[in-house]
Amino acid sequence: MRRLFALVLSLLLLAPGSYGWNGFGHMAVAYVAYEHLESTTRARANQLVRLNPLYATWKKQVPPGLSASQRNLMLFMIAATWPDQIRGDHSYHADGPDSGDRPPDTGGDVNIGYTDKALHKYWHFVDNPFSQDGTPVTQAPSPNAETQIKAFSLALSSDEPDPLKSYDLVWLMHMVGDVHQPLHNASRFSADLPQGDAGGNFVLIGPPPCKNDTAATELHALWDGAIGTSPDPKAVILVAKRLPAQSVDANDQNVDGWASESLTLAETKAYVAPIGAGKGPFTIDQAYCDQMQAVAQQRIVQGGQRLANLLNANLK
Repeated sequence: MRRLFALVLSLLLLAPGSYGWNGFGHMAVAYVAYEHLESTTRARANQLVRLNPLYATWKKQVPPGLSASQRNLMLFMIAATWPDQIRGDHSYHADGPDSGDRPPDTGGDVNIGYTDKALHKYWHFVDNPFSQDGTPVTQAPSPNAETQIKAFSLALSSDEPDPLKSYDLVWLMHMVGDVHQPLHNASRFSADLPQGDAGGNFVLIGPPPCKNDTAATELHALWDGAIGTSPDPKAVILVAKRLPAQSVDANDQNVDGWASESLTLAETKAYVAPIGAGKGPFTIDQAYCDQMQAVAQQRIVQGGQRLANLLNANLK
């Protein structure tokens, strides 16, 4: 039975990477955040995570013999992957045009909690446009990750009921991670892709791309798995503990600034040689992979500390 649960979680966390950091990356962001939460905020977050509909399933994934604090940490990390896990639940549906990748005309910014069965795919990214060849661009639609991080941060500071705050918390944990993935804040418009490349989802790469990931066949998925691909929270902790330390301003809650940073990194670190113009496929070399991993490590630490800042300031 335990083997079956492990298989289910593995399938959930290894789902296709077009939605943000993969499960490994999101859990790493959550690990960093948890380590920077104030004690009262941590206790409140633990309480809200328990209200998630999948909490009972998550508990069965936590190894036996852990202390209460270790168990709560691991459950918090897994909770950060919930907005991706629901992709495998057929009770949820894609809302909006383009298979749900664009927001609907109305209702895309609703906040009604776990009774909402819309996937809200467009909450995972901000298609900030740019072009390297002069192709006209289209501005990013709204709502998106930026707008919803702001909205859910305010909601957590309100007097809304705990079941709704639980929903807001897991989404906020996930989206803060997403806006620190450079390709979740960029869409390159070009002569070959005049409608944009959806954050590198339409840019093909040839195998094997990097030592740590031989499965990715497009640029976005490569960046999603930049620091690892294992669905095991214990493996994530081992890596996250070794991430390079950074100093992040405790008052930094500038969501627009975070997304702008990611757009700049996409332009200067992701869409560079051997990535050329057009759709590819492009052959990735290890130098590109090493640079990508260094950027990803930096962004995961920044994302985790900034998530902690938001929660310490807003979670009531």
